[in-house]
Amino acid sequence: MEVGVEPWLKLGSGIEGEIMKITALETMACDAGRRNYYFCKVTTEDGVEGWSEFDESFGPPGVSLAIERFAPFVIGEDVLAHEKIYAKLFNAKRTATGATSALAAGAIENAVLDAKAKTLGVPCHAILGGKIRDSVRVYWSHCAFWQVNFPDDYPEPAITTLDDIKAAGARARDMGFTALKSGILLSEDGPLKSWGAGFGRPFYPELNMEKKITRQIHAEYEAFRDGAGPDMDILLDLNFNAKTEGFLQVIRAISDLDMFWIEIDSDNPKALAYIRDHSPFPISSCETLMGLRRFLPYFDNQSMDVAIIDAVWNGIWQSMKIAAAADAFEVNVAPHNFYGHLATMMNAHFACAVPNLRIVETDIDRIAIDSVVFDGEPEIVDGYLVLPDTPGWGITPIEEAIRENPPKT
Repeated sequence: MEVGVEPWLKLGSGIEGEIMKITALETMACDAGRRNYYFCKVTTEDGVEGWSEFDESFGPPGVSLAIERFAPFVIGEDVLAHEKIYAKLFNAKRTATGATSALAAGAIENAVLDAKAKTLGVPCHAILGGKIRDSVRVYWSHCAFWQVNFPDDYPEPAITTLDDIKAAGARARDMGFTALKSGILLSEDGPLKSWGAGFGRPFYPELNMEKKITRQIHAEYEAFRDGAGPDMDILLDLNFNAKTEGFLQVIRAISDLDMFWIEIDSDNPKALAYIRDHSPFPISSCETLMGLRRFLPYFDNQSMDVAIIDAVWNGIWQSMKIAAAADAFEVNVAPHNFYGHLATMMNAHFACAVPNLRIVETDIDRIAIDSVVFDGEPEIVDGYLVLPDTPGWGITPIEEAIRENPPKT
C-alpha cells in the first residue's frame, strides 16, 4: 500500500474501462407523521443500489411521477456518468425547467451519485473532490417551531409559552449546539402559534408587518437569547412572510438583539439587495431557487451574505456548481435541509467538500419513524456532524420498513 494514501482513494482496478449500466429506477414513500418521506432508488446491473431522499410534502406535487417518466433517459446509462445523465434530463425538460421536473432531476442525480460512490467503494464526498473538513457545524433548525405546530409528533412536553421558548434555547445549549433557528411564533393571544402568511397561514396576502407582530417576534427571540445564553448564534427565518417594507420593519424591531442572520425569501434580487443594504445583520436567502441560472441575478446584485442551496432539490453535483459560482462572488453557502436522515447525510457530504461553507441546517427534534426507516442516524458531537468514510452517503433507507409504513394520501 502506498504510504499516506487512504484505501478508498485507490479506486478499484476493475472499474476502469467498464460500463456499469443502470437497470432500474423507482420511487417509494412512507408515512412520517406530519409529512411523508420520499425516496428515489437506482439499481445497477451488478446489484448496487443508489438512494436519495427528495420532497413532495412541502415541495411541488408530482415529483414521483416525473422521476418515473424520466426512467427511459436513465436506464441503460453508465452509473459513473452522472453528468451525462443530468444533461440528458435537462435537455428532456428544457421547455419546462420548473419545480417538478427540476426536483425530479435532482433526486435522480443524487441517487446516481450514491450508486457511483458505492460502485467505486468510496464515500460520496470523495467523488465531489474530497473532504475539506472532517465535520461540519450544524444549527438546530425549527427549534421549538415543530413542537408548537405538531406537538403530537414529539415525546417532549408541548411548547406553549415564552418560558417554554426560553427552555428550548437552554436545551439546545446544554446539548452542545452553538447555533439555533426558528420561525415566527406569536404569543400574545394565548398559547404560542406560528404565523406564516407567506404560505397562506393565515390568509393575509397584504403581508404587512403590524407592530403587534414585530413586537411578538422581538419577545420570541429575546426569550431564545435568555435561555440559550450569550454565546449561542441565533438565526431568524422570515421565509416569504413579508414584503420589502415589512422585512425591514422586523429588522428594525429586533435591531437591539444579537442575530447570526436574518433569512428572507424574495423573488426579486434587487429588493433583497435593498434589504441587505439597510440591515445590521447578515442576510441569507435563495433556498427555493433551482439551477445556477436562477442564482446568478442574486449574485450579480449582491443580494445576500449567505446563499442557501437546497441540494436535495438541485442535486448535489449541480449544487457544487452553484457553490463555486457563489465563491466567485465572495459569498458563502449553507445547505437547506429539513428532511430525514438520508437528506441530512447528503447535505453533509456536500458541505464538507465546498470551500465556502457557512453552516449546515438540520432538524434535531426527530420523530419515531426515523429510527425505523433508516439504518442509522447522523453522528453529531458538540454541534458538529462527523462525516463517515463508508461508501455512499453513509445512511441507507430500509426498503422493507418503508413499504410497511405506506404514505398518507
